[in-house]
Amino acid sequence: MYKLVIAFFCFAIFSSATAQELNCTVTINSEQVGQTNQQVFKTLERALNDFMNKTKWTNRIYKEQERVNSRMFITITEYSSSSFKANIQIQSSRPVFNTSYETPIFNYKDNQFNFNYIEFQPLVYNQNTFDSNLVGVMSYYAYIILGLDADSFALEGGTEYFKKAQGIVTQAQGSSAAGWSQSSSERTRFELVDNILSNAYREYRVAMYNYHRKGMDVLADNNSTGKQVISGTLRLLSTIAKRRTNAFVLQTFFDAKSDEIVSIFSDGPKMDVVKLKEVLNTAAPFYSSTWNKIKY
Repeated sequence: MYKLVIAFFCFAIFSSATAQELNCTVTINSEQVGQTNQQVFKTLERALNDFMNKTKWTNRIYKEQERVNSRMFITITEYSSSSFKANIQIQSSRPVFNTSYETPIFNYKDNQFNFNYIEFQPLVYNQNTFDSNLVGVMSYYAYIILGLDADSFALEGGTEYFKKAQGIVTQAQGSSAAGWSQSSSERTRFELVDNILSNAYREYRVAMYNYHRKGMDVLADNNSTGKQVISGTLRLLSTIAKRRTNAFVLQTFFDAKSDEIVSIFSDGPKMDVVKLKEVLNTAAPFYSSTWNKIKY
């Protein structure tokens, strides 16, 4: 009995120490295709959940509580045999120190997600080849999620993960799949990771760190200081907008943060919201109606 107890605790400790990096929920919506037999979509959903949560994406050892919370919503728009046309919404978040609150990190919809899948085929990520657009897209966003999360805890902490995502983009250039191209009328996966790693947008990565580690993480203990740091971060982001209007990284930042920013500056210690709104309208004019909700 004693040996069994010891074995149980050793297993529990080992399992906790070797937890995978992502805590990702993948949901598939196939209502648009009107398919009466839903089995293939259910199988695909289970396979993608296993793929995202059981693949070892890094060499780091993650504890269970360190896994990055994320969600993916895949909407199938067309389906024929093994061919799928879809879009995918990716969301991720991370906990704020000394609170039960999860701050959104990434919230992005990719409309160019077409792939082939045969029911029960294995989904395996191989960093040296690009054999499947389904595996490629999911792996790419796994590294984007991990990179953004790491950037929120350490300055430019996610570089190695963004380079992994960039490597997938390079491999995908030889395929005919949409969404990877450097030149396209739509936002592409190439553009997203290229922007993140570009020195032209370095303020974005500084802002990701300052906003979360120096701003959000101190709000609970010092609301005034946290708000001041976040306000300064928004001014930093506005410098990108002045230099590069309609920057992709600004769009992704405010798609995730707009509602949170309104909440932060509508409560707590007073600040000059007139100047704040001017900064926000420079950085993200596409959210001007949202910024008008800041009342204090």
